Amino acid sequence: MAAIGFAAPWILRRATCALVLARSHHRLGINKNNIIIRLSHYKVLHSFTLTHPLTSSASEICHLAQAIKGEEKSATEEVKHILEMARRASSRREVLHTNFLTPPVLKESMLALEKLSDIRAVAQGGYPQAERCRISIGHPDVLTSDPDVIAALSVTGNFGFQPCSHGDFLGAILNKGIAREKLGDIILQGEKGAQIIIVPELVDFIILSLDKVGNVPVSCTKIPLISLDYEAPRTQTFKTVEASLRVDALASAGFKISRSKLVDSVSKGELRINWIPVSKNNTTLKTGDIVSVSGRGRLKIGEIRPTRKGKFEVELIRYL
Repeated sequence: MAAIGFAAPWILRRATCALVLARSHHRLGINKNNIIIRLSHYKVLHSFTLTHPLTSSASEICHLAQAIKGEEKSATEEVKHILEMARRASSRREVLHTNFLTPPVLKESMLALEKLSDIRAVAQGGYPQAERCRISIGHPDVLTSDPDVIAALSVTGNFGFQPCSHGDFLGAILNKGIAREKLGDIILQGEKGAQIIIVPELVDFIILSLDKVGNVPVSCTKIPLISLDYEAPRTQTFKTVEASLRVDALASAGFKISRSKLVDSVSKGELRINWIPVSKNNTTLKTGDIVSVSGRGRLKIGEIRPTRKGKFEVELIRYL
């Protein structure tokens, strides 16, 4: 602590918040060259070697925040890691929890975990339509109820004259040095502010440290999950008969745009399948796939039935 004893007040305040959090749920170890973050469910979450020794300069404190955020792993690596967690949970008969997962990683992980007979997996995001969720993994004899691994915060302020976007709230939290995978969905509430899903061990830290979103002063309070104010998405379901299951055929029918416009969206990187950008318009779709096009929303592929004429009758669910 002596190394930052003469730091600027805002640095000291942030360090104080981190210390409060460390005493309640974390064990934070810092030495001259390394920072190690320990959380309740993992022996070591991240271990980083710093480029320069820890000093009092604000720039090096910022380097710490960037180190904590880390780099995103590829979806394949994340799914592989989750399957390794499942192996440990089964052999040791314990319950392990992932961070918040992106929709494609969540989908692939749950599909893989469902094939394991000695594992039970529970995905939780706070509300039924949550996109980002945590998975709790354990032996069926041990994981007998849904664990309490997510929490909710209400971030309120006077946003009537200075509306803030999803990115504004997300950026304000990430600027506190919080890794993206520790955050779930952000539910905007217009002039009131937003509700944020987060890992429980960071609740106290956010309440103490988050005092502004954009230029709007805010206050944070913990709320029960039952108080989350979300709206079920409006959808339109219809069927189409197509000669193939290519994304250009189904997406053009679902979004009611020409194939030429859809191909143009692919070339611009505006089309995604299961939240992953695609560069080819001949990708084959299957039931459950989510197709999104920038500015046009999302489309879910429902039931697929081959017809006698060699075509496919496909149920399309468009999110309005």
